[in-house]
Amino acid sequence: MSDEARTLTDVVTRLRRALRTSIRSEWPWDALPMARVELLQTLAERPPMRVGDLAAELRLAPNTVSGLVGQLIDGGLVTRAGDPTDRRVARLSVTPLGHEKLAVWQSAHEKRIGAALDRLEPGEREDVVRALAALDRLVDHLRTS
Repeated sequence: MSDEARTLTDVVTRLRRALRTSIRSEWPWDALPMARVELLQTLAERPPMRVGDLAAELRLAPNTVSGLVGQLIDGGLVTRAGDPTDRRVARLSVTPLGHEKLAVWQSAHEKRIGAALDRLEPGEREDVVRALAALDRLVDHLRTS
């Protein structure tokens, strides 16, 4: 592994951990595990999905996704509806409460990240902003590999 890949892996891991830890002090409901948040985000961005398609998109085992979906349904954040073309298939969608929770989660994270960005030196902030487009392309490459 190259030094750049190792450093990026370390920084991304620490960034996610720091954000998750800091946000929980202000938003106790954010105890929602990241896997459930990512599942909600994926469902919110796409039309109703089947569990298998959602599992493939998230690169998780279908039984893992099924368990997470059950927890989100119990919490009123996701709904399961039949597929009119195939009664054996269920389609998953985010409920209005799920969309509301995601909006609050997104806003809280933007606030925390914005506050941290404001504490950077102007040149450091510019470096971070300039890196965003390249990081976005990196995400695309990771999704297709």
